[in-house]
Amino acid sequence: MARIEDFGALVETLRRIDGKGYRAYKDLSGRVFANQHLDLHIDHVQGDPFAAPSRLRAFVPHAVADFEPELYATEVRRVALADLVARRFARAARRRTGRAGSGKSGRIEIDEPDQEVLARSCCGFDDEGITLRFSVGLPAAGRRVLGRAAITLLTEELLEVIRDATFAPEDDRQAHRITQAVETQRHLRGQLRARRLVAFVADGARLPRRSGVDPRPMTGDVVPFESPPSLRVELETPAGEVVTGMGIPEGVTLIVGGGYHGKSTLLQALELGIYDHIPNDGREGCVSDPTCVKIRAEDGRRVEGVDISGFIDDLPGGRDTHSFRTEDASGSTSQAAAVVEALEAGSHCLLIDEDTAATNFMIRDRRMQRLIAKDREPITPYVDRVRQLFDEQGVSSVLVVGGSGDYFDVADTVIAMDAYRPTDVTAEARAIASDPTGRASDARGPLPATTPRAPRGDSIDASKGKREVKIGTRGVTTLEFGEHRIDLSAVGQLVCRSQLQTIGRALWRLGQAADGRSLSALLDEIEAALHRQGFAHLDPAGRTDLAAVRRFEIAAALNRLRSVQVDPSAS
Repeated sequence: MARIEDFGALVETLRRIDGKGYRAYKDLSGRVFANQHLDLHIDHVQGDPFAAPSRLRAFVPHAVADFEPELYATEVRRVALADLVARRFARAARRRTGRAGSGKSGRIEIDEPDQEVLARSCCGFDDEGITLRFSVGLPAAGRRVLGRAAITLLTEELLEVIRDATFAPEDDRQAHRITQAVETQRHLRGQLRARRLVAFVADGARLPRRSGVDPRPMTGDVVPFESPPSLRVELETPAGEVVTGMGIPEGVTLIVGGGYHGKSTLLQALELGIYDHIPNDGREGCVSDPTCVKIRAEDGRRVEGVDISGFIDDLPGGRDTHSFRTEDASGSTSQAAAVVEALEAGSHCLLIDEDTAATNFMIRDRRMQRLIAKDREPITPYVDRVRQLFDEQGVSSVLVVGGSGDYFDVADTVIAMDAYRPTDVTAEARAIASDPTGRASDARGPLPATTPRAPRGDSIDASKGKREVKIGTRGVTTLEFGEHRIDLSAVGQLVCRSQLQTIGRALWRLGQAADGRSLSALLDEIEAALHRQGFAHLDPAGRTDLAAVRRFEIAAALNRLRSVQVDPSAS
């Protein structure tokens, strides 16, 4: 454990190395400096002003921060309050700091949250106090230490940023709002299974976003959500208050309507209803089954050892679909694999938008059946399996459908969106379905149970060159894992690049633990370890940019890793 020094030692060191080569900053590495308010840990010092900034950590005791103890009395509240502190830190850093020399000099940055509230490595609460992890660009002129600028940065500007983020005002209404909002969302989501619902959208919710790249709520003339009377349910908040809204039942639900009337907007809100949202986001009243997985076609992806025979069989040339492998999947084979992979990871609800689905995987109408006989068509479309998924395996589906009325035959609930207003048209859809089209199901027998797969540890290699572990990200779409780039652009429920960092390290741990057990068992183990140890299980060095992610996204990344190989599972 490092010896704790006072801030005078920090000032003395920076004066001593002023004007020296940049590597002189390494004299700070591993040291801890303290004053009456906090401890400042210098965990990692960058070797060059143009390299990734230095990693620092601050610990502020509860007695100094002075948040009301009830605000961090439970794990849920701690996550919510840490989210708020990280946001305050980011805002304060933008106000007070800027470039102060060459390269990344003068920057103070933290992993700033967006609309979703996630557990993050950048800020955490425990029984003793608050820990903040952030990065600082140590000042330089060229590659020479700017010691005096560093004194100002670390002993004045940084301390002001930390103070603004962690010292609670006497009446901290923001803190109460965010902890109550997150606690309420968790409570609402927790009632879904008992009420046999897969999702709930509160009356008054504002679902549209500003743009495809701006996740903030749309402003201006936005139609507030209002549940159809037949689907309106009441859920309770932790305070015992009643929230009304539309409950989407388990089973097969269709979202229909004309173009630009809000079908996909509703489905997108359901996709992200797995996360808690900040107050005034507009979607904080929209919660979904935490196992919901968005499914889409993904031409060109790799598939490794997946049993897609329930959807695709009897391929030309006798290719095996009970353990299907390809380096270049088609739309239909990729979507079939995505369904089976989601079930393997434990999903109880699948979300599909026909706009991003393979048409021939979704439906084969009567006329096509007449032209192409079943013995010449290897695909059993989703419309002929969706009912079995629920009746035989308890897996619900919510589908946006605008072009195929054949789904009326298998639907439990049909919701029509008209100018962003939902209507229950189940009765009308059933009346239409009572007029037969002559279409016969292509399904042959029951839907096969999911076959467990065991990933081989030696095929999950995070090393690159001399580095044992090389993990990086490019936005929210690409994970760099060892020698490979994993394309996650089709994994629609990822919301920040820090989740990709977490996924990369989870894959690394999974590769170390792989020993013939099933992927599901390995995911269980990672979840349990994260629950016990937090992010330290994935990165003992204490990265500043890890964020909570589900087992489904970890599995999705593994399934898209082009080196991975699987064997039949032993457990």
